[in-house]
Amino acid sequence: MPLRRPFTSLFRPQRGPDQTVLTEHRELIETIGRRKLLRGTLSLGALTMLTGCNISDRDAVQTVLRAVSGFNDGVQALLFDPNKLAPTYTASQVVKPPRFNAYYEIEDLKPVDIGGWKLELSGLIADKRPWSLERIYALPEQEEIIKHICVEGWDYIGQWSGPNLRDFLTRVGADLTAKYVVFHGNDDYMESIDMPSALHPQTILATKYAGEPITDPFGFPLRLRTAVKLGFKNPKWIRAIEVTNSYSPGFWEKQGFNWFSGL
Repeated sequence: MPLRRPFTSLFRPQRGPDQTVLTEHRELIETIGRRKLLRGTLSLGALTMLTGCNISDRDAVQTVLRAVSGFNDGVQALLFDPNKLAPTYTASQVVKPPRFNAYYEIEDLKPVDIGGWKLELSGLIADKRPWSLERIYALPEQEEIIKHICVEGWDYIGQWSGPNLRDFLTRVGADLTAKYVVFHGNDDYMESIDMPSALHPQTILATKYAGEPITDPFGFPLRLRTAVKLGFKNPKWIRAIEVTNSYSPGFWEKQGFNWFSGL
């Protein structure tokens, strides 16, 4: 009896997938996985289907992964409810001091020279006059006891207070229909958030932690604190705020992390 030849799918690549591609793009794949894209998974087989070509085509893989990540951002933005409040906690649950986190070690932190510090404003803002810390301190304070959630998997409960960001943007005549609010840090860290998240009731410009002024390691004199974003979307040591319709990727987005990064 003659042996039957094994069936070969017309859709099977002629060559097996190059496993090094997954290694090269591991960070981006894990980023997509961390955000649980539509509660699905991204496997080697799924990646092959997505590319529609040989998986060893690195440019095609990178293009598709970026597209999936961008799609994930778009879905999160569509699902975002600007009026839904995040959980809050009690003062007894607050971690003191807050946890230091940055893209460098605490030993490399350069303290802000408060003597010459001014909050600069730019972009789609009517009144671009800089703000002194005294003027910011004079604004009404809002307190939020919320959870800081890091993309690396750790979290802590913090007690933050300072001016409500929506109130501040309204006060300076910012265009509230613009797409992005960009924050520039004294350490050259730049990060942006979408306008709906900036206008969320639990988004503030924090000047205090647990009732005391924020100290150098934790963002003195001003940092963003929002309950609707992952930790890296909350820049510290803010020196400038820009309102714009132009997108520029921040430090972690350039490493492959999702831009929207909502909770």
